[in-house]
This record gives sequence, structure tokens and C-alpha cells, in this order.
Amino acid sequence: MTSVRRDESVRPTRRDEVAAAGSELIGGPIGRRAALGTSRLTPVRVIALVALGMFALGMVQKLPCYNGGWFFGATSQYIHACYSDIPHLYAGRGFADGLIPYFDRLPGDMEYLEYPVLTGLFMEVASWMTPHGGGIQQREQIYWLVNAGMLMICVAVLAVCVARTHRRRPWDGLLVALAPAAALTATINWDLLAVALTAAGMLMWSRSRPLAAGVLIGLATAAKLYPVLLLGPLLVLCWRAGAWRAYGRALAGAVVSWLVVNLPVMITHDGAGFHIREGWAKFYTFSQERPIDFGSIWLLISQRTGNPLENANTYATLLMILGCGAIGLLTLYAPRRPRFAQLAFLVVALFILTNKVYSPQYVLWLTPLAVLARPRWRDFLIWQACEVMYFLGIWMYLAYTGNGDKHQGLPPEGYQLAIVLHLLGTLYLCAVVVRDILLPERDVVRRDGDDDPSGGVLDRSADVFVLGRAHHRPRHAVQFEGVPQVRWGAVRE
Repeated sequence: MTSVRRDESVRPTRRDEVAAAGSELIGGPIGRRAALGTSRLTPVRVIALVALGMFALGMVQKLPCYNGGWFFGATSQYIHACYSDIPHLYAGRGFADGLIPYFDRLPGDMEYLEYPVLTGLFMEVASWMTPHGGGIQQREQIYWLVNAGMLMICVAVLAVCVARTHRRRPWDGLLVALAPAAALTATINWDLLAVALTAAGMLMWSRSRPLAAGVLIGLATAAKLYPVLLLGPLLVLCWRAGAWRAYGRALAGAVVSWLVVNLPVMITHDGAGFHIREGWAKFYTFSQERPIDFGSIWLLISQRTGNPLENANTYATLLMILGCGAIGLLTLYAPRRPRFAQLAFLVVALFILTNKVYSPQYVLWLTPLAVLARPRWRDFLIWQACEVMYFLGIWMYLAYTGNGDKHQGLPPEGYQLAIVLHLLGTLYLCAVVVRDILLPERDVVRRDGDDDPSGGVLDRSADVFVLGRAHHRPRHAVQFEGVPQVRWGAVRE
């Protein structure tokens, strides 16, 4: 049996039948005698350029709204599936009037900006670069373009970080670059800021730099709440490996960076002492008080049963706690320590599946994690197809409900089917990741001779604490003929 060289890059057209078939569009799979490393177009540069190209196509898809859909017609932006929060919130959250987020009270019911501080700063910087002359429609258009330019930088950072996280698998980043659902949702909201920071944090962890990883995860949490969930899988993995010093540095970096961003906005002082600023707390109170909303399993249950599910917060929290407990037990019982990217994907997917709302752009949270956890084109494209169907479904449903008696679009039953597709697609990807954890021979990353290329200090390290039998061969594992059997990253002939 031929062993896999540890310094040889994995070529997806040789390992993945879908990638091989797709490569026919550009000349077919790479040959045995191909002269690699002789061009300035390295894999990372190619992936970054492809990602920017897909982002530009996503901007083109928004043209019907840019030219009028955001401003005229009750449902035009839904019919063309080109809705974006960005132009609407320019005036709706006081940026057009020069109001300072978290400090100045907004007119209307919202009162304060309902986004975390770093995202609010991103929005404010974009408003500084938006000219204040001209009509409000023109200013909203420019504001969207400015934000799109800043988010394009985030896309480039994201693509580069994912391509470099697994040293021997740079071409896996092409999955992120070509993800159709990511291109369609990239400029709906500001989620790409947190996604890029999270990817950078995972890259730093893979390079055995836990402090830098923690700082970036803390900054990502200051932009969106979900990145803090990655500290949970790291805790259990470091527990199993006994890498407490690395985890402590990552945790300290995350806490300090989060506080540096938030404290100046969070704390206010008056004659009675220090208080939590109401504007800063708006994101957390809004998240707690928000009723069940689009895309969630709770909305599906509510619409099908007629029950308003007023205790959805409690149900979601309990399911999240139980799910995290199950992921923790899976980590400690698995025959080999799971890869960091696998657990990161599972915990964020669990949060998405149990949350009270699923906005279309939330697919961006999972896209890089899915690529690192399960870099298999077939599974990734199945999931992406489900997400594209949900993307179209929610806009057609809003067109149906916003058209009065005309009811042009997707009725509630059709939208419920779109929610089911989203849930099933995510659960399918979760299932294959769990299978890879229980049957490491099925893990496409480990089958090529690696252990945990995103694990940093955890990569190829021994276990200190496990439940059950560590390193045992799974009783029902499927053995692949002609594939090296891998044990902690070492190839056995």
C-alpha cells in the first residue's frame, strides 16, 4: 500500500468524484505530471479571486432592488429575491441623521440599535464614508455600496483563512468561494464581519497560537453572538488532551478582546454610580424578547398546530443545553478525539437548529465550518441546494403575504416545505459529521494521513482523559480497500 506523503497537498480531483467531474469544465482532473508550484496563481490566490468573483455576482443579483426594488413597490424586493437590510437600516437606525449608535435614542419602537458593538461600529464607519448630500434614496444606495465594499474585504479574508487552515488541503477553500447560498446572502446583513473574524481565529488556533485565536474569537463575538460557542468545543477537546494552558490563553484572549470593545459602550456613569447602558443592552434584550420568527422549527410547529409557543425561549434553551451535553459526551467517548472543525460545526449547527429565528444570511455562519468539518463536494452541495431553496422560499412567502388579496408567491404550506428542506439539509450534514467522528475511517481529512490539521496544539497529541476505550477500532467501521489506515496522523503501510 502506498503511503501518503505528509508534505504533499491533497488534490481534490483525485480524491473526490464530484470535484473530478466538475473539473471537466476547466480541462479535467490534474495530471500526474502536472508542474505544480510554478505559477504565481497559488491555490490561495485562486480561491480568493474566485470568492471575490462570486461576491460580485451576488451584488449583480441585487441590481433589481438597487434600481428601485428597495424603494418602490410593496413586494418587488421579494419577488426578485434581492432584499437587503443594509439600505433600509441606514435611515431606520439613525445613520442618515447622524445619530450615534447605543448613545442616541432612535425614534420609533426599537429605541436603540439592536446589533452587537463591533457590528454597530462597522455600520457607523460605513455611514461616515457615505456622502450626506443628495436625496435619501441615493444615499441609501451609496451606503449599500460602501458596505458591500467593506464586506468584500471580509470575503477575501474568509477565503484565505479557510484555504490556509488545513495546510495540505488548500483547495477545500474553493467550496467556500463557490458556495451559491453564501453569494446570494453576502450583502443581506453584516454577518460576514463575524464570519471572517471567526475563520481568522480558527486559522490562528490551527497554527498553535491560542492567544491570537482567542482575541479573534472575542472580536467575532463582539460582532455576532454565535462565535462564543467555539469556546465550548475547545474546552472539551483540551480537557481530553490535557491542553489546559492553551485553552486558558485562548479564553483569556477572548474575554479581554470582548471587554476592550464593549466596555466603553457598556458602562455609563451618573450621580448614582456606574450602570449598564440601555443602548448597549438592546441587542441582548431584543434577542431574549424576540418572538418566534422566520425559518425556525418553532415557527413551523406554531403554524402547523396553531400554538403561539410563548415558551419557545425555554424550549430552545433546554434543547441547546441537552445538545451541547450530547456533543461533549461524543467528544469524550469517540474512538479518536474529534477534529476541532467537526465540533465547531456541530455546536453552531445546533444553535441554528434550535434558535427562534433563521434568517437566510445565517448560512454564512456554517459555510466555512462545514467546509473544514466535511470537505466533500457531494455533501456540501446537497446542503447548499437546500439552503438556496430556503433562500428563494422565504422571499416568495413574503411576496405572497405582502401582496394583499393577490397572493402572488409561495403560500404558507410551500414556505413550511422550504423550512423543512433547510432543517433536513443541515441535519444531513450533521449526521455525516457525527458518523465521521464515530467512524474515523470515513473522515476524508484523516483518510489522507492527517489527524487534526485545524487542531493546533491538539494535532497528533495523546489523550489524557477519555470515557470508554480510547483509540479502539470502531466495531462496525467500514474498511476501505487501498486506503491508508490512519492512527493519530501516522500512516500504517
